[in-house]
Amino acid sequence: MPQSYLIVGGSSDIALLLAESLLDDGHAVTLLARDSARCQTLENRGAELIQGDALDADLVQQAVQAAKDRGDGTIAGVAHLVGSLLIRPPHAVKLDAFNEVIHTNLSSAFLTLSTACKTMLRSGGGRLVFTSSVAASLGLVNHEAIAAAKGGIESMVRTAASTYSQRGIRVNAVAPGLTETRLASQILKSDAMREAAVGMIPLKRINEPGEIASTMRWLLCDAPDNLTGQVFHLDGGMAKVRN
Repeated sequence: MPQSYLIVGGSSDIALLLAESLLDDGHAVTLLARDSARCQTLENRGAELIQGDALDADLVQQAVQAAKDRGDGTIAGVAHLVGSLLIRPPHAVKLDAFNEVIHTNLSSAFLTLSTACKTMLRSGGGRLVFTSSVAASLGLVNHEAIAAAKGGIESMVRTAASTYSQRGIRVNAVAPGLTETRLASQILKSDAMREAAVGMIPLKRINEPGEIASTMRWLLCDAPDNLTGQVFHLDGGMAKVRN
């Protein structure tokens, strides 16, 4: 049965693939995205675009309302794919730069959570999926800022899963390792950097964005109802495996 989904951070590489998959299945898709040009193809297929920043409370509320209206008063699921990356040792990071990473990743996730849950509580529930990182569970050199932000997201996901467990709302996260996206291009800009990165991964390969998108789609649409408060480590074994 077609349902309505909201993707916050809808112009990211993974978000575009997730939206395509949901549209392929006949669902209604609403995007909150900063880069409207990247979403043009999805708009042509019937997705609704709200252009702007995921830290703008009014715009997030507008996006939630738009998804609700397209779902006859309900939202089946919300995916949060807003992110940034800062790889620098703490002594070289000013507080403003650290705070920007926290706000971009964690504060926007909380705003999505709080706004979406207000609607889901009134409509009988729904599913939320957030994006963490392998850096939240594995100590990586110079990743202090992003580790703090993504670690906060994972803690928030577990707590929200508990808060809303009796209200029909399921909250989970994916924690990718290095993935072939625009965001990771700075890490993969040379053959030497790519080789070093691959060398850290037990499976010896970098994620494809479609692998992350398909997992998020499963969590939104097909995962069992008893699955909540979980973090799915899509990192080629980095966080849990040694070879």
